Amino acid sequence: MYIVCLDVEGVLVPEIWINVAKKTNIQSLTKTTRDEPDYDKLMQYRLDILKENNIKLKDIQNVIETMEPFEGALDFINWIKERTELILLSDTFTQFAKPLMKKLGYPTLFCNELIIDNDDNITGYKLRQKDGKKHAVTALKNIGFNVFSAGDSYNDVNMIKSSDAAAFFKPPQTIIDEYKDIAITNNYEQLRDLISKYV
Repeated sequence: MYIVCLDVEGVLVPEIWINVAKKTNIQSLTKTTRDEPDYDKLMQYRLDILKENNIKLKDIQNVIETMEPFEGALDFINWIKERTELILLSDTFTQFAKPLMKKLGYPTLFCNELIIDNDDNITGYKLRQKDGKKHAVTALKNIGFNVFSAGDSYNDVNMIKSSDAAAFFKPPQTIIDEYKDIAITNNYEQLRDLISKYV
């Protein structure tokens, strides 16, 4: 029994926070998990910027509505689903993900929740579980699945290391240099080739 676990942002869709940064002209929001390994530190940094600039949930959702998956992402998802099971493992939030999941054909997604006050301000977040991607892979292995995973950032490393087989997808050079033992793929064709060899 095989299953493929994919990260979302940077693998199937553009980075949400980078698009918000472009729309709001707030350069400091371009920092992502490709730059900062500590997710809690990164999220507190983002929340502080949102508060300082009075950016509300709806402002971010409006940006997300304009975003499109990467070219070939939907075909890639469908290719996997024709062959085996697929779960998307992301550190994004349900309040962000829905429009993008619609454009990807509503694949199964495990992610987190934002805390929103009565004025539509993002005041915090609730992780489904600390290091949730790794724990999801471990749980799938414990119920008999062989897991192939792929991601692009520091927050994918534990997921990738916990999987039976894995690859990075278009990671930054810092990750390539730091994790030389993990396969690197630069397009969906290369990732399909690796999955085909495993599944």
